Amino acid sequence: MSSSTRPRRSDTRQRIQDVALEMFAERGYEKTSLREIAERLEVTKAALYYHFRTKEDILVSLFDDLTRPLDAVVDWARDQPRTLESKREALARYSAALRDAAPLFRFLQENQASLRELRTGVDIKQRTMALVDLMEPVDATLTDRMRCTSALFTLHAGMFALRDVDADREEKRLAALEVATELITAAHAGHAEEPRAARRA
Repeated sequence: MSSSTRPRRSDTRQRIQDVALEMFAERGYEKTSLREIAERLEVTKAALYYHFRTKEDILVSLFDDLTRPLDAVVDWARDQPRTLESKREALARYSAALRDAAPLFRFLQENQASLRELRTGVDIKQRTMALVDLMEPVDATLTDRMRCTSALFTLHAGMFALRDVDADREEKRLAALEVATELITAAHAGHAEEPRAARRA
């Protein structure tokens, strides 16, 4: 992922984030210290503290930067009429945003035990469920709700479930998107489309 796809406040901040994520992936979150991050960067701990006081600060900043496009998708979906066409478009946009945040999500997947209490996990769940709600037909049955929930989790799982399959990463993403789109389409079979103004609280 090129740095041009990530909003940044400074090159130093970006370097710290990139090196920290690399070390977290190599050694694990718990086994990586701020001192070791500073040594890898060849800067003093004081210079590192200028930008981040803790490891969690680094991780949260990475999460905020890399997942901002996911929040933008949710905001976009809220402003659309709840038609099947707009929901399919929201899925496509969400899939593309997940692709750009893939390094962070792979790290989170591999460090779930260490990161269970951090804000990042809560934010991921809240965002996903907000989008699930926007995907559901207004009169969704329990089965339809399961389809919509499964569609979103299919996009997330697609980054990991096909990890060992011999295929291009983009091919895997598009395969997951195709399955997610099929689930959303099936959930809307037989349901009237909801006008823009009729939203659930």
